[in-house]
Amino acid sequence: MTAYDTLEAQITQRYNEFSGADKKLADVLLTRKSELLGYSATELAALASVSKASAARFFRRLGYADFGAFRQELRDQRASQSPLAKMDRAETLRGARAGAAVPALAGLQAHVQHDASRLTGLLGQVSERALDTTLHELAEARRVWVVGYRNGFMLAFYANALLSQVRPEVYLLNDQAGKDAELIAEIDRKDVLLAVDFRRRARRLMPIVALAAEAGAKVILLSDTPVSALSTRATAVLRCSHHGDQVFDSYVAAVSLVNYLATTMAERARTPSRARMARIERAHERLDDLDLES
Repeated sequence: MTAYDTLEAQITQRYNEFSGADKKLADVLLTRKSELLGYSATELAALASVSKASAARFFRRLGYADFGAFRQELRDQRASQSPLAKMDRAETLRGARAGAAVPALAGLQAHVQHDASRLTGLLGQVSERALDTTLHELAEARRVWVVGYRNGFMLAFYANALLSQVRPEVYLLNDQAGKDAELIAEIDRKDVLLAVDFRRRARRLMPIVALAAEAGAKVILLSDTPVSALSTRATAVLRCSHHGDQVFDSYVAAVSLVNYLATTMAERARTPSRARMARIERAHERLDDLDLES
């Protein structure tokens, strides 16, 4: 668990026990989570309108000697999450072990077991309320906008591909022509933004979510953390943890969840979804763009 995750977990579990000053600080920390390394304790206290002494006591309650110790842990954890850092740790661990390298098939078996545990863990991370809210908003919105960056782009592309088959007016905001601003300007209160938010986060995602929320759109967040600066803007948060000791994070749980959402939407609105999918199939036949014999 990273320092970011530890902070969020502690705040979530203890928020109702916090004093008024602690709640103010907690809110500032969560809404500025990605920027914490740029602030001093004094600056955070000023943003929360509490005293520096209150800020010092808050971080001691969270288990740190002071804010400096917390910020150093953030810095160390951020550096340790890159694929390069994970590869270096894996090489160090292998060097400390005796014996031959693990056979490829045995390695694949361990890899599959890790992914299976992530899929099983998904059931304990996503609430009934969040699922019901997500399915309702995705079905009832006039338009659905999907956005994700870095590894989140893969999931955003997949969500756009599936959702656009079961309902009309689904758009991917990751515009290759650089027309993001023009597309964002179209979002309004009748729309939904499905935002994919996984670690090593792109800074670009936060202002896009903020602009959509300010326009009145509902925000559905697919994320690896239940509490973040983005979740304060969200109508529903679907959590899919993908962390692990492997060099690259795994997204099997998130892919499965996206598939579930689209499949369930199709089943709940069977008549219009089937009609739309039939029109799409007829278009493919006329275009003759798919190799259906392979």
